Amino acid sequence: MPKIRTRSSAKKRFFPNAGKKIKREKAYGSHILTKKSTKRKRNLRKSDLVSPTEVRRVKKMLGI
Repeated sequence: MPKIRTRSSAKKRFFPNAGKKIKREKAYGSHILTKKSTKRKRNLRKSDLVSPTEVRRVKKMLGI
């Protein structure tokens, strides 16, 4: 049987941690920034973890 290929889009967006959690960047921080508050833009710069409900799907996409 062939190997399962990693999805190229997923490997650019998700990064596994040493603690078996998956890191991701937050959305909505790249354009239309004038109407967003400074606090909101600052919080969008921080990375976040993939929610527990999505972890299984993301791991499958990454081939983990």
